[in-house]
Amino acid sequence: MTRKPIPLYQVDSFTTAPFAGNPAGVCLLPGPADPAWMQNVAREMNLSETAFLVRREDGFDLRWFTPLVEVDLCGHGTLASAHTLWESKTLPPGEAARFHTRSGLLTCTRRNDWIEMDFPAAPAQTIPPLTGLAEALGAPFKYVGANQFDYLVEVDSEETVRALRPDFPRLKTLGVRGVMVTALATSPEFDFVSRFFAPGAGIDEDPVTGSAHCCLAPYWSLVLNKREFTAYQASARGGIVKARLQGSRVILSGQAVTVFHAQLLA
Repeated sequence: MTRKPIPLYQVDSFTTAPFAGNPAGVCLLPGPADPAWMQNVAREMNLSETAFLVRREDGFDLRWFTPLVEVDLCGHGTLASAHTLWESKTLPPGEAARFHTRSGLLTCTRRNDWIEMDFPAAPAQTIPPLTGLAEALGAPFKYVGANQFDYLVEVDSEETVRALRPDFPRLKTLGVRGVMVTALATSPEFDFVSRFFAPGAGIDEDPVTGSAHCCLAPYWSLVLNKREFTAYQASARGGIVKARLQGSRVILSGQAVTVFHAQLLA
């Protein structure tokens, strides 16, 4: 029996230029798929996340896989998914994208050249200093906290954030999805900068991490006494994330560009 090819896209999120931001795979499935098969596709794509979409009556089921594991929340994969639905004309331009996920209902809307994503806030709680964390990161920290997903670390400067060369095998032993490292931005066009390390999920450094800003925005809101931010994730590829606190939600905004469209035959 010949199977119909499955549309597969690669989209660079949180950027307007190809080969920047954070690349995500987006797979438009005709129906539910075996999780083991989706994990194999994600491993084949070898991106920080590959998103899998299945249409349902009131939106789409959305799941995200790294090359190693399924994750509960992914910002750049959601942004890439919404971008793909509109670019492929699967959704009309004015219709919101509704995603049913492990983290509940996520909605995306278009605002001129930006895509707004309605995500749950995930604030950190202060925790005692972790043995070995400073050594694994290669820098002392001003603050350390954690939410249900990740550790949050503030260091003294943007220069320190950019210069980090973590010990990834050591970070992998910490038992969480990842570590956000952040500092106040030097440039006046940004409020704060960050980097995100997730060797435990198979990603030494994630280029631009939308879900991390569900934690970073509430943190910097307390520090800076404001509710809207423009942030820069200072990875090698780099990317811009806008964030706005709205009650228990964080509205994340980003842009995206399609790099290629292929057909999955396997």
